[in-house]
Amino acid sequence: MDRKALHKISYGIYIICSKNNDKINGQIANAIFQVSSEPPIIAVSINKKNLTHDCIQKCKLFTISVLSEEAPMKFIGNFGFKSGRDHDKFNDIKYKLSDNKIPIILDYTTAYIELSLINTVDVSTHTIFIGKVIDANILTNDPVMTYEYYHECKGGLSPKTAPTYYKKIDDKIKNKEEKKMDKYDCNVCGYVYDPAKGDPDNGISPGTKFEDLPKEWVCPICGASKEQFEKE
Repeated sequence: MDRKALHKISYGIYIICSKNNDKINGQIANAIFQVSSEPPIIAVSINKKNLTHDCIQKCKLFTISVLSEEAPMKFIGNFGFKSGRDHDKFNDIKYKLSDNKIPIILDYTTAYIELSLINTVDVSTHTIFIGKVIDANILTNDPVMTYEYYHECKGGLSPKTAPTYYKKIDDKIKNKEEKKMDKYDCNVCGYVYDPAKGDPDNGISPGTKFEDLPKEWVCPICGASKEQFEKE
């Protein structure tokens, strides 16, 4: 079975937000689908280990921010590879609160949807939260980031709690490029520093060896330090 076929399913990259009392949280999700049109109902799959899972269960409200292709990897990594239990994901992030006080991400968002929870389905490691749309708006006409674009053009990987995570596929993605200079893997999120590509978004030119990176350089996805990288 070729699990890469699953990447052809039309996933996107979204930020799901909710709250628990005064604690707000958000996370990356890709498994979202519309169930019906009248009334408009949408379902999202969330790992039971994630803080957002607990927030939705208790609050019964959540929002979906649809990300554009312009969203940088560091921005995605902030919501996809860090836990809101010990990290303020909303620091330096543009967002607003809905009338129900649920966060709506504004950075790199093409549209947002707010939902009221109406049902849940237990599916092993995940819960499918089914919500009725109570508000929605379009913010820009920028191209929406698909999950395939995230993998193929951004070089992104799946968090271990994502419903699409499969270790063998992500290992192949990390190792498929030609090896000329030593590559280094982030032990936190799986990002691969490839000297042939560098890190242009952070001023690191192609051809820069890992050993020559500044001491203050950090993983562009999750912010891990150089000490948390290992040579492939």
